[in-house]
Amino acid sequence: MTEQPVESAGEAGKAPVDVDDLHKLVLQSLDDDQAQEVVTIPLVGKSNIADHMVIATGRSTRQVASMAVKLADKIKERFNRNVRIEGLPAGDWVLIDADDVIVHIFRPEVRNFYNLERMWAFGDDSGVSAAARG
Repeated sequence: MTEQPVESAGEAGKAPVDVDDLHKLVLQSLDDDQAQEVVTIPLVGKSNIADHMVIATGRSTRQVASMAVKLADKIKERFNRNVRIEGLPAGDWVLIDADDVIVHIFRPEVRNFYNLERMWAFGDDSGVSAAARG
C-alpha cells in the first residue's frame, strides 16, 4: 500500500489559497452584513485545525443564516472553493469551515453560553483581537 501525499491546499487539484486574503474576505463580508462583536483568534501555534478562527454575532437566526450563506458564496466566487457549513437550518450557531479560516456566527445568547473566545484564548487575551471595523 502506497501513501499519497497530503494536499496542503485543501481540495485536490486546486491552487493554494492565500490565508491572509481569505481572512480579509471573511472580515469584510461580516462587516458588510453588519455582524456584531467580530473577533479573530489566531490559531497558529495553538492548533493545526486552521490559522484563524473568526467569531461573530448576528441579531437573529435569519441574519446568522444569511451572513453564513453570503460568506460561503463569496468564498466560492473569489477562491473557487466550496466551504462546509454546519448549523444553517437552526441559525443559532453556524460554523463555516473554509480550511485555513474557521468562522462561527452566533445569536447573542448562544455566543454567551459557549464563550469560545475564553476557551481558545487559553487564559491569555493577547491572542484575541477585535476585528478592525471601518
